[in-house]
Amino acid sequence: MLSQGSGACVVSRKATFLTERRRSSLEKSKGYKQPGMDFLCPPVLNDLLSHHWKDMQDGFSDPDQLNKVLEFQSDELLWTAQKQGLWSLEYKRELTSPLCIAAAQGFTECLQYLLEHGAHPNLIAGGKAALHEACVNANTECVELLLEHGANPNQMTEEGLTALHLCRTPQSLRCAKTLVRYGAKVNIPSEEEDETPLHVAARHVLPHHAQLYLRFGACVNHSSYSGETPLGVVCGVAPEKTADCEDERYLEICRLFLAYGANINSADKERRSPLHKAARSVQLKLVELLLDNGADINAIDYNGCSPLSSVLQSSVVRHEWEPHRVVQTLLNRGSIKVWPQALLKVLTACAGAPKTVEILFNSYTLVPVTSKWVEAIPEEIFHLHRTFYESLFALEYKPRSLQHLCRSALRKEFGKNCCLFISRLPVPKPLQRYLLLEPEGYID
Repeated sequence: MLSQGSGACVVSRKATFLTERRRSSLEKSKGYKQPGMDFLCPPVLNDLLSHHWKDMQDGFSDPDQLNKVLEFQSDELLWTAQKQGLWSLEYKRELTSPLCIAAAQGFTECLQYLLEHGAHPNLIAGGKAALHEACVNANTECVELLLEHGANPNQMTEEGLTALHLCRTPQSLRCAKTLVRYGAKVNIPSEEEDETPLHVAARHVLPHHAQLYLRFGACVNHSSYSGETPLGVVCGVAPEKTADCEDERYLEICRLFLAYGANINSADKERRSPLHKAARSVQLKLVELLLDNGADINAIDYNGCSPLSSVLQSSVVRHEWEPHRVVQTLLNRGSIKVWPQALLKVLTACAGAPKTVEILFNSYTLVPVTSKWVEAIPEEIFHLHRTFYESLFALEYKPRSLQHLCRSALRKEFGKNCCLFISRLPVPKPLQRYLLLEPEGYID
């Protein structure tokens, strides 16, 4: 029988599985499913589920036992204040319930037994109800079973999140669909950040979740306490992969938001627009999408930064994402340039990204190169990109080449339409690329 006194049971937050022998025995006897979970099922419950189903039925026949909140010792250490000025390092205590454990682990038959014998579906244990645990672990069958037995689809955790807020993975889409079908409201904001489930879908780049919420009336322009809209949230997410499929997910969800009327220039409380965020996270395709749909290329945030300044700030830390392409796009689409007297500061910050420096500096007719510029480049970076920086420093107190001056005159004439008009000129492609600031590895 599972009781509150089982303090030896340890809840680990590491993903684990039953042994093949135990899982095989379990599946043969009861047809259980054992997906990978975020934490280890308490050993006593695992043992009961695997080997003592009859004992569990006998022991949990009392509804009071079914709804007992259990306390387990976690393997996570926590500083605890015993009294003023005295702290001790103790193992964290975690609260849960039989229903929460079964829902989190995906044990549907166990869950059904507990519900049919008096377990309360909305009991909060450890800050969450069983429905929340099931959604966190994308256990759709458990979600449906709980809702059928009266679980509140809009119940909040102690942190102020609904079950829809906890659908954060592609695998949780079926959970979200089930919740909405049972009356989950798509516009309930979180208590702490005032973010709706649509913000969550944006942050985790889940276009199918977003489409579901929008179809059921989600407000596409709802602003959180920090002024973030879902469009701004997704534009600020810095991708971790360069795969095309990753890029497509970002574009898909942004196109979806725009199709539902998202305000493309809606800024947060720091006055940062979606374009600021897309530029800072160096998402070239997203920058192009926003510009094509009317984003203000010269919007200024509270720090005085334009989208161009934002990408320059990320040029070194996100060098593998080719920030020079974003710089090139912005300059060819009419971005205001950096004040010439601030170019030394830009050089110092972007020295490790010479292609970015080259494209930016080639957008000026003249650059005020002095001996101070040489001192701004760390020696190891200079040797790594010697050819480029030698060509730059050779311009000290010298005019640019006639070829560059012609390029500058032509770009000034075309203005914000450089990208459009130059691509139509009846000149060779290499010359078009030169006019559009394609990097060559040196400055003439």
